[in-house]
Amino acid sequence: MATLFQGDKVRLRAVEAADWEVHYDWNMDSDNGRMTDEALDPALAARLKRDEHGLFAAIAQQYDTGEVLMLAWMDDEALRRTLATGRVTYWSRSRAEYWTKGDTSGNVQLLKSAALDCDGDAVLLKVDQTGGACHTGDRTCFDAGALPLGGGGAMGESPA
Repeated sequence: MATLFQGDKVRLRAVEAADWEVHYDWNMDSDNGRMTDEALDPALAARLKRDEHGLFAAIAQQYDTGEVLMLAWMDDEALRRTLATGRVTYWSRSRAEYWTKGDTSGNVQLLKSAALDCDGDAVLLKVDQTGGACHTGDRTCFDAGALPLGGGGAMGESPA
């Protein structure tokens, strides 16, 4: 078991027999200075299938238009924070830290609903996106253009 200190938080990582990690945050309650144990609902945690790093895919979709905005990664704690606060929190693989969408950019994602896929290895987050969802500032991370299909044309185009 490894302990990582993050400001006033202690993050414990316990490797379970199922070969995935359970993340617990012990938070200092600012009102009374007590430590509180918060964890994802065990019934929900049991349905999740994680990769070797304890992560699963999270797809953000605009709730009213169906527009696919972005794909990012979550662990149990990121999902717990998201469900508890209504603001979407992800796990940054490159920075190895949690990030709540919009804390830096102002481009907030407010959670409208969440659903696991049939395999439990991805979560669909229907959100109300303020501003761009992509780190480039674009509305969606999928604005780079359509990929060519077998006949050389983009999806929906017939080959010449």
